[in-house]
Amino acid sequence: MNKRTLIQSAIALVLAASFSGAVLAQNKLLKIGVTAGPHAQIFEQVKKIAEKDGLKIQVVEFSDYIQPNAALAAGDLDANSYQHKPFLDQQVKDRGYKIVNVGYTVNFPIGLYSKKVKSLAELKEGARFGIPNDPTNGGRVLLVLQDKGLIKLKPEAGLKATPLDVIENPKKLKFVELDAAQLPRSLDDLDASAVNTNYALSAGLNPKDAIAQEAAKSPYVNLLAVREQDKDKPWVAKLVKAYHSEEIRKYVQAEFKGAVLAGF
Repeated sequence: MNKRTLIQSAIALVLAASFSGAVLAQNKLLKIGVTAGPHAQIFEQVKKIAEKDGLKIQVVEFSDYIQPNAALAAGDLDANSYQHKPFLDQQVKDRGYKIVNVGYTVNFPIGLYSKKVKSLAELKEGARFGIPNDPTNGGRVLLVLQDKGLIKLKPEAGLKATPLDVIENPKKLKFVELDAAQLPRSLDDLDASAVNTNYALSAGLNPKDAIAQEAAKSPYVNLLAVREQDKDKPWVAKLVKAYHSEEIRKYVQAEFKGAVLAGF
């Protein structure tokens, strides 16, 4: 075999390997982590649209806010769709994850619920109020309570406010910090509780029955996250395109009737 033939054979092998790699990448099963409820429902629709563009997707459900990022960072997932940017930023800071936002998804205005009162004004002095125990969602609820006039926070507290940042509390509310997934079940034991909308819907709560709700415009629009090393891969662009389609916008509007808002 002469030199030219050897070179041609080598080139053919490289091209064949490249083609094979492209086919494997195209046929790869993408595992997308979501929390149960609306995120899972929406992504089942995204899956159908993405399949038309050659993506094969497996939707993997989680019951808490911590594991989807841990699984993504470990390589057990290819992407996740369940969190807002302040939460992701805190996770990256605390755990050193190389995870990035590649596109916004939907917004869940957080609701305040009670089985004992019909308005915030009816809360008695010393009422026990449930809030999420993670820094970003806990701060989010405190900002809602400040917006509704129940408390006042230190000006510098920002999005990561904690009960220690409360400087005025006329009703002497007692804050009970619980895992976000446990808050719907806390309503029998507390006077009122904040509940993230995805958990509210999963627990059979109707956001229209909330005694108060976060304003629609907030920094808490959810996002699609991937590992930093994957952010420029073609499948990521296709995944974002599928989520940002008009079909998904219409589905969110029709299915959730204002309880979940398109953030793209």
